[in-house]
Amino acid sequence: MPMQPKTPRLSSYLLHLLLLCALAISGCHKDPTDPQADVEATESETPSDKKTAADRTYHKGPFENYVEKGDLAALEKRGSIRFVNLVTGLDTMLPRATIVTQLYFDLSGDLAKRLGLEPYWVTATTPEEALQMLEDGRADVVAANLTRTEERAERYDLSENIYRVREQLIAGKNGPDISSVDKLKDVTIIALADSTYIETAKKLVEKIPNAKLEPLVLNVGEPLDRVFDKMKSRKDAVMILDSNIVEGFLSYRDDLKAGAMVSEEEDIVWAMRKGSSELRLRINNFLTKKLIKAPVERTADWDAIKKSDIIRFLTYNGPTSYFMWKGELMGFDYDLAKAFAKKHDIELQLIAVPPEESLIEWLKKGRGDFAGASMTITPERKAQGVAFTTPYFETAQQILSNKSKPEIKTLDDLNGRTVTLRPTTAFVETAKALQKSGIKLKIEFTPPEISYEAIMNMVASGEADVTIVDAHAAKIQSMLRDTLSAGPLVSDPLPQGWMVEKKSQALLKKLDAFLSEYVKSERYAKKVKTYFEPDRTATAKLLESVTPDGDLSPYDKLVKRSARKHEFDWRLIVAQMWQESSFNPKAESPVGAQGLLQVMPRTAEEVGYPPPLFDPKRGIEAGVKYLNWVRDRFDEDLTLENRLWFSLASYNAGIGHLYDAQRLAEELGLDPNVWFDNVEKAMLKLSEPRYFKKARYGYVRGAEPVHYVQNISNIYKAYTDLKPGDVGQIHPWELPTVANLSARLELLLNQLKVSVSSPAPTCQYSHQIPFSGGHRQPIAADMWPSRVDESCLQQSSAIPAVPDPGQSSPSPRAAGGAGSTRSGSDVSASPVAY
Repeated sequence: MPMQPKTPRLSSYLLHLLLLCALAISGCHKDPTDPQADVEATESETPSDKKTAADRTYHKGPFENYVEKGDLAALEKRGSIRFVNLVTGLDTMLPRATIVTQLYFDLSGDLAKRLGLEPYWVTATTPEEALQMLEDGRADVVAANLTRTEERAERYDLSENIYRVREQLIAGKNGPDISSVDKLKDVTIIALADSTYIETAKKLVEKIPNAKLEPLVLNVGEPLDRVFDKMKSRKDAVMILDSNIVEGFLSYRDDLKAGAMVSEEEDIVWAMRKGSSELRLRINNFLTKKLIKAPVERTADWDAIKKSDIIRFLTYNGPTSYFMWKGELMGFDYDLAKAFAKKHDIELQLIAVPPEESLIEWLKKGRGDFAGASMTITPERKAQGVAFTTPYFETAQQILSNKSKPEIKTLDDLNGRTVTLRPTTAFVETAKALQKSGIKLKIEFTPPEISYEAIMNMVASGEADVTIVDAHAAKIQSMLRDTLSAGPLVSDPLPQGWMVEKKSQALLKKLDAFLSEYVKSERYAKKVKTYFEPDRTATAKLLESVTPDGDLSPYDKLVKRSARKHEFDWRLIVAQMWQESSFNPKAESPVGAQGLLQVMPRTAEEVGYPPPLFDPKRGIEAGVKYLNWVRDRFDEDLTLENRLWFSLASYNAGIGHLYDAQRLAEELGLDPNVWFDNVEKAMLKLSEPRYFKKARYGYVRGAEPVHYVQNISNIYKAYTDLKPGDVGQIHPWELPTVANLSARLELLLNQLKVSVSSPAPTCQYSHQIPFSGGHRQPIAADMWPSRVDESCLQQSSAIPAVPDPGQSSPSPRAAGGAGSTRSGSDVSASPVAY
């Protein structure tokens, strides 16, 4: 494209104004990246406003693989255990009833903890490579969905069977008729290379007329979901997978269909070196205990819970109770339930109830032991046969209205107004009480499937007049959205609690004792702040003195160096840096994201930058390398600018949610390869139950990545106006032209009437959305196997482990193709059997 005339320079005043508008809606991200930082002095002195995190002790020693062929005693002497997994083997996705929720990464991490050993993960590209690593002493356990065969049983020590499965056909909805092998002809059978599927496929090719075999070689980080996306467009393609994997995919994808079983039952096992009898015994005992499942329905008796070692928690997938963000499961109720389970040393089994179903009914049917999703304690709910715990949170109810309509300052201002509510919430009683008090308020009910986020968006777009929400949600939404106004409180603070069946008194006492103690702790206060209290720090900050002749930031030289190395426009990185930290190198979020680009410590370790990351040089290098890794996860046939917008959205929300949004965009007739006005619209829709319940990664606070990309693109344009002489990857005239970001978002709402707002706090400077604290899949960092909670690993003979779609991690550019990112890469719905 020929160069076009540049826009005249902006004055410093105008730039300040533009940045303030852009940051009125803040978002953020946190994650990792780049190894081998040198120790040279930074080019700029840095303010020091925080000392606590910088004083923490972190492990900094890199992992160097070694040769060890001994049994458990030899591993104990070394103090470590090495797990090898396949490039598609691990996946941290939204748990669903039909998907294996205790994934191998979690299992192996828990096993290491029980053994008192440090866990390390290395990755192989094929099952045979993984097994060979055992023989060579370069790994200790193959923790993958490995099929038991007679040959493998002779060469290795195998665990007891973990699952029993059959191989099954799967195809796109419009693909061949796969209900019976006899109906197949002229098909291409796709089977994972160097797996047991290949032998099955060869037999089918001999039997099916004009059939051919297509071995599938997955790129590092390439998820099976992406393979399916390509397969479903082929009229002749079918694939072979294990039946439990097929079941998992079909639980959230309606564009695929399951077909005939094509094998006898097979055992899925883990493998160890021959002669590892003690290790095998310990693994068998561990897996037996871990994989015991609680009954689908039972009375929530405390003795029965302790005996099974599992407690079942019923909740909704939603903005405060439980959701996936950047590959981590989190949520206020989820975090508290996890803490309760940990206190009593039992396994938490989370059961996500469909949004249209009643938590109380599921609880009464014995499908869970206790339930909660920010549930207000009301007499009406108690009358349905449940008992509530002691309150763990209190919040008042508040009016939320559109600023373009007459302001509601007092309750009298509600006269003549219409409040829109869901029919089965505690807000209904409040509205009726206002009517009884003499206020002429009309109540309108939405269909049950309409979420509260959708109602708030209806108010924001002017489609609805008024609604009632929890006060913390009103506070956050009115801060996020220029069109929303928080009105008067309409109730006293109302208590929220968990529910149990009335007869479960022993469990109720345990929960009450835990909550009474926990709400007094600093951990609880931190969670309340993280989930319910917006941080306005970022919106109050302005650039101190940006002029056309001055620097954009105190760290321009450092940014230029890293940006040049990874082929980014340095001005874009500065814009992102302002969005993330307001140029504060000591910034640390409540969940530990650090530095100028707010990188999570664990991710930084995985890619070679052990924290702390408060040194500007290390923080910048880590963030830029991570962004580069994310960018490499997208197909190169995307336009340059869309790869960049997708990368930023993934940096913020996680690549798994972005993959979901691309898939949904295609279903909605939008362009899945264009961010603005296409994939961003689908991202917003993923906050509505009718869409997110079919999404692999479930609910996402879609407004955050939309705001994040909008903000950075706007700031970036301002910077290119100030520094027009620098060559950038995207020209200013290619950026979105709507200057007022809030107006642009409302334009999207009016077009789609979609759910865009999120009761959960937006990511802001010093306000990172929390990780649940669960295990994270190791990151494929330029051939480094990774170590959990420790430093990144040095190069190994094996390819590094691949991050899941809920998260992302760096990987060599040569890997190419779509993959995972810190919100990660898609992998199979269940571990793949080889």
